[in-house]
Amino acid sequence: MTTDVTIIGAGLGGLTLARVLHVHGIPVTIYEAETSPTARTQGGMLDIHHHNGQPALQAAGLTEGFRGLILEGREATRILDRDGTVLFDDPDDGKGGRPEVQRGELRQILLDSLPAGTTRWGHKVSGVRALGDSRHEVTFADGTAVVTSLLVGADGAWSRVRSLLSDATPEYVGTSFIETYLFEGDTRHPSGAKAVGGGALHALAPGKGIQAHRESGGTLHTYVTLNKPQEWFAGIDFTDSAAATARIAEEFDGWAPELTALITEGETAPVLRPIHTLPAGHRWDRVPGVTLLGDAAHLMPPSGDGANLAMYDGAELGRAIAAHPDDAEAALSEYEQALFPRSAAATTEGADVFRLCCWDENAPQGLINMFTGQA
Repeated sequence: MTTDVTIIGAGLGGLTLARVLHVHGIPVTIYEAETSPTARTQGGMLDIHHHNGQPALQAAGLTEGFRGLILEGREATRILDRDGTVLFDDPDDGKGGRPEVQRGELRQILLDSLPAGTTRWGHKVSGVRALGDSRHEVTFADGTAVVTSLLVGADGAWSRVRSLLSDATPEYVGTSFIETYLFEGDTRHPSGAKAVGGGALHALAPGKGIQAHRESGGTLHTYVTLNKPQEWFAGIDFTDSAAATARIAEEFDGWAPELTALITEGETAPVLRPIHTLPAGHRWDRVPGVTLLGDAAHLMPPSGDGANLAMYDGAELGRAIAAHPDDAEAALSEYEQALFPRSAAATTEGADVFRLCCWDENAPQGLINMFTGQA
């Protein structure tokens, strides 16, 4: 079986690429490991940036659909001290340029914009190999395989396609997030909801923090951050939700109860998210017939830009392919020449934001300085 453009991964980046190719009349097939669009939750809120995420959606012809997803007021940001004192409070005046949407809803409008059958669900990649003459074979766990002359790895942090281009592997940065959700916050968790405010909350101290976001329907999405080795987390039994929650909460002993409630009153099992990155400035030599986008290309610590970058990568690659429909190598070369410096700059900027949120010895002052323009 041979296809013209094969994308591995139906995340936001791969879907944006597929949509831009579809707009230009170029056939594409996506292979996704998940068994269906609803196989798992798709994460929380995304702020869609005016300089990359929004232009990507415009290139995909989905600006109107995106605007229909915007949750008003969620750009508000507040920073609290560990005792609950409000140190910084910036309400959403609608002029921030980074409107917030739910990731799952954004993914769905991308899926809905593609012809039926574009995404082949339940196709977990088990191997990839070069066949020569710009062709590659992708094999799947179910024993099937596909051969393609243009392969795009949009398969995230632990990309299988990356091995065709690079020996780089993600490394743990020393920080992990622990996620949980509180539902109907204003009525069922009023103290926590009041602390979070209308948008995002950052309560930080050196080496740790409680961060949260108000999502749709009054849901409070908590992200606890801890700078600990992976061995420390391995000593916690996350299959025992109550015990794991209690152990994480111990790290915030003495913090304001309205803040620790965002951990202890969680209504979903705490989920551990170790943070990994690829080397800064990750790049590869041009290999005919294959490239990467999003986290597969430039995995970095979370700073609010990862999904935006993935969509922008997808849009730019789609436009390059459309501009060189009969010369895939010209398209991939043009795309990568812009990708590498763009990714390196974003990685540097993102690392600065991540440091202020997770590694600042004077936390939360560094983050306050950034928001107030004093950094």
